[in-house]
Amino acid sequence: MVTQKLITPSAEWTRIDTEASDWSDQPARELVRWFGQMVLVRRFEEKLLDLEKAGLIHGPAHVSIGQEACGVGAMSILRYDDKINGTHRAHHQVLTKLINRETAADFDFRTDRFTPAMDDAVYRFMAEIMGLLPGYCGGRGGSMHMLAAEAGIVGTSAIIGGNPPHAVGYALADTLLGRDCISVTFFGDGATLSGGTYEAMNIAAAQSLPVIFFMENNLYGVSTHISEITRETRLASRGAMLGIPSFECDGMDVLAVYHAMTRARAAIAKTGGPAVVEALCYRYLHQSGSRSGSDFGYRTREEEAEWRARDPIAAARERLLSLGHLSEGDIARIDDLATGSVAAAAARLTEPVPGGNALRIPAALFPDPATRDEGILGDLSEFDGVRTLDHGDLERIETESVKFVTAASETLAAVMERDSAIVVMGEDVHRLRGGVSGFTKAALERWPDRVLPLPIAENGFTGVALGAALNGLRPIVEIMFGDFCFTAADQIVNGVGKVRHMFGDGFPVPLVLRVRISPHTGYGSQHSCDPSALFGMFPGWRIFMPATAFDYIGMLNSAVLCNDPVVVFEHTELFQREHRVPVGDRTFCIPFGSARVVRPGSACTVLATSVMVQHAVDAAAQAGIDAEIIDLRNLDHHGIDWDCVGASIRKTNRVMIAEQTARLLSMGATWAAEIQERYFDHLDHEVLRITGGLAAPTVSLPLNRAALADASTVREGLARLMA
Repeated sequence: MVTQKLITPSAEWTRIDTEASDWSDQPARELVRWFGQMVLVRRFEEKLLDLEKAGLIHGPAHVSIGQEACGVGAMSILRYDDKINGTHRAHHQVLTKLINRETAADFDFRTDRFTPAMDDAVYRFMAEIMGLLPGYCGGRGGSMHMLAAEAGIVGTSAIIGGNPPHAVGYALADTLLGRDCISVTFFGDGATLSGGTYEAMNIAAAQSLPVIFFMENNLYGVSTHISEITRETRLASRGAMLGIPSFECDGMDVLAVYHAMTRARAAIAKTGGPAVVEALCYRYLHQSGSRSGSDFGYRTREEEAEWRARDPIAAARERLLSLGHLSEGDIARIDDLATGSVAAAAARLTEPVPGGNALRIPAALFPDPATRDEGILGDLSEFDGVRTLDHGDLERIETESVKFVTAASETLAAVMERDSAIVVMGEDVHRLRGGVSGFTKAALERWPDRVLPLPIAENGFTGVALGAALNGLRPIVEIMFGDFCFTAADQIVNGVGKVRHMFGDGFPVPLVLRVRISPHTGYGSQHSCDPSALFGMFPGWRIFMPATAFDYIGMLNSAVLCNDPVVVFEHTELFQREHRVPVGDRTFCIPFGSARVVRPGSACTVLATSVMVQHAVDAAAQAGIDAEIIDLRNLDHHGIDWDCVGASIRKTNRVMIAEQTARLLSMGATWAAEIQERYFDHLDHEVLRITGGLAAPTVSLPLNRAALADASTVREGLARLMA
């Protein structure tokens, strides 16, 4: 007989509600503080809307009016060293976390005044939203991108589902570095349905990391109701299905949020983490600005009125009045206190237009346009005094012949020995005697606990690595095939590639991405790409492409010491080749921005990368052309060695760029344009570009070979260049 058995989640999934007695049991001072903070958030955002209407905010103002209990209730259980991030609608979370850091434990909204530090937090946050220099990020972040590490705000994100992986990274760093902290990531119903959020939750659960995933379910993503885009609208179910203790609560009730967060933190203390909190709440206004959703026709006025009748501030006010914790006079004083701090901040950031009543922003508060490109990357001062070697040094030291893959494995182990903050992350990195490429072999033999296996979720674990890098670790992430970078493109581009400049600089982003490229192996179109051009589009990345084992040793050492994100490309065609390296030395660095003249010559210049370096050397020998071959090595905008390149072009007056990859994935077009601008008067021939074809490689052997440039392609190019 067929039988049925009800299957229930392995993790707790409960609803948290409060009643009048729970308010009576809570200390009055805490309730009054939460009420005052909600009033402050409301008055702050109302002022933002006034400033927006006056044209004084450049960009959106995604206010959280109606959701104040979520931010204040969540912050109530956090310590100053606990971390948070949010998404585009994060004013209530950020302002409360900033104020909490500056508020004394015995502060009483009924009798005390804001301290200068509290007022300054309001002022600086408002300045940031207005895009002004006194802001926490110097005005670069605005309303949606906010970092104040000293207050535990490690970086909000405007990308839906972009921020949860970062919080998992914060928690990973805290765990591995022995800190007793938790991280909370805030996002809405829309982000709950995105792949990045699911990947982050799964990684946090698999690694038992102390993260609270706080879902603010306000029912609408811009104008689409939650019921239109998912059948299961109980969003906390996403946590339960991944084995994560999950708690649903009334997000309009600050005490219910407090209790849900308290239980979430207790669950983390019991299991190591993570936990989920779903707060059912309502966004009173449209996605951005001061109009109601009903003005746009996607909500009814009746629905909005029902939710406004449950206003979290009004509800708390009535509770506190009935308990005798507040009088009408106390409430008026609290309102005046909050309104006064907000008004004072706005007054410091504006001035009257001469001869009129309108306001304007004083010119001195705007960032200097001349600083537009400052802070994209660091100044590399971390390399002061670092020992460097280059190929020319091999003539004076003892050397040995070592396979590329062996040198890579030994170097990875050496850097992990020197720095306990280095961890390796990726798919299958902990198996197969060193992962699919063998690079983690030596590391696994010595530090298996720092080689972390992660699911097939490149976007998720790249985001986790970013969060870990922002919180004290130096992660090395392995991408199994170059094409998989495009599944991680959101975090590579919108995350790692932008955070330093977007948040105003002044902090490191020490992340290394190791990317394996295998265009010649017959794996087909989805496993054969060289994605270096993707990284080249975003100047927040440094790019290394080694052509020898010696270069790999020096480049990986430089990459892990660097306080900027670095991608290192590993071409599988090189793995079994042997090269000369210093005997027993895996600790030297190769400086950023240093190309190498592999073969001196005077007839023409060939700028080559990776395996094309040897192809160019072979082609020049076969053609009998005295070509000067330069291995660019460092491919990003900041790292091209124009001194070396320029000296060669001035000597030869002809230049060719040789890349193996498909033509439209080539970085050479950008380099050619730069060469034309820099050295036009020294060129006797147009800049030639040698690349593969238009199509990606396919499985067919002849088509695979035809798709890629090689020595014969370079030889044909040399003939054209010298004709």
